[in-house]
Amino acid sequence: MLERIIRASIAHRWLVLLLVLALSGLGIWNYSKLPIDAVPDITNVQVQINTEAPGYSPLEAEQRVTFPVETALAGLAKLEYTRSISRGRVWTVPATRMKAKREHRVPLSQRAVEILEAARTLGGSSEFVFPMRSGRPIGMSTLPKMLHQHGIEAVAHGFRSSFRDWAAEKTDHPREVVEAALAHVVPNKVEAAYARSDLFERRRRLMDDWEAYLAGAGAIS
Repeated sequence: MLERIIRASIAHRWLVLLLVLALSGLGIWNYSKLPIDAVPDITNVQVQINTEAPGYSPLEAEQRVTFPVETALAGLAKLEYTRSISRGRVWTVPATRMKAKREHRVPLSQRAVEILEAARTLGGSSEFVFPMRSGRPIGMSTLPKMLHQHGIEAVAHGFRSSFRDWAAEKTDHPREVVEAALAHVVPNKVEAAYARSDLFERRRRLMDDWEAYLAGAGAIS
């Protein structure tokens, strides 16, 4: 079979050449019709790091691979943006974006992950999670306007207060875990010197309980 194909190609080599040229021309024509978004963005320097950790759970991979890599990248000069995509349900906020100038890891509940995945499909090619229609980040007045339009008598910062009151009155989660979830810094310098852990696993249980409460499961103990 293969020999017959080779012999036919040699016997009709001019026909094969014309076919190759026609296909090449068709490919060039289709390439010229591609929308600009289909071509990778080369206007800035982008680096993608893929890691694989056989035998690790998603959380272990996040803690032992992704987190150290992001920490090392944070020291690079002129680095503007770092985005981590993993299955460990962890959102790492770099120190440059935190009020306390300290990196903060947020354990995401399953519902939070679903919302982020849905937001990714709405944001198009924007680098922001919840961009405006123009592609720019949402402004300071966006959330207050949204609350007003829905008839909610509250301010955006009040959601943090609601979470803090719920955790204190409806759960048995320790105060230090709740404060860590809010990224509050320990005011006592001596106590802060010994409080090296970010209580990540305990904060994950706290956020899962918060998700259940918001979903209508009632008080969590």
